[in-house]
Amino acid sequence: MFDLRSRHLYLCVPAREDMATFLPQVLRGGVDVVQLREKHLSDEIRVATARLMAPICRDFGVPLVMNDSPELALQAGADGVHVGQDDVSVERCRQLLGDDAIIGLSTHASEEFALGLATRASYLSAGPIVPTPTKLGRAGTGIAYALECERQSDRPVFVTGGVNEQNIASLVGQGLRRFVVVRSLTQANEPEKAARLLREALERALSTVTVEPT
Repeated sequence: MFDLRSRHLYLCVPAREDMATFLPQVLRGGVDVVQLREKHLSDEIRVATARLMAPICRDFGVPLVMNDSPELALQAGADGVHVGQDDVSVERCRQLLGDDAIIGLSTHASEEFALGLATRASYLSAGPIVPTPTKLGRAGTGIAYALECERQSDRPVFVTGGVNEQNIASLVGQGLRRFVVVRSLTQANEPEKAARLLREALERALSTVTVEPT
């Protein structure tokens, strides 16, 4: 069972042809949670991609989470699933995957977050704090919402929306601790270097603040 409180850099990545080389690169760089976020390909391709990713993540001691479907997560041997507000319930995920599985829940408003705390989710995400192409049509929640979630939560909160090497220190300084990244790594020309620079910026920022015990 993974302790998510000790993890701070969460990558969401779509299926990609170079996954077998890309994934080890970003894991060497410091990513410590991975989600296969793929909504448009067939179930067969999603499962096949996750099955390729799972042993790589296992070698690095990093959990692999699948997006949306606990059934596919079970088929693929993933460590858990991440669901949104319109997906299958956290309770259904827990029934299918068991007590030790990682189950994440997206939230975008205070009411959603409060309801999420009443579920058996392993962690919650908050955001996107700014509009982002990966969440087309969704307005940014602002940092204040993410900070509210961080203060109220009894479990890890991962912040989404535009996190990169340039702004991560400022976000830590404002009180945030765990971050979801997408484009800053998936669009990088040198993924390992980009992940390492992002991780180093994060670690420097965390070293200057009080972080809860892991």
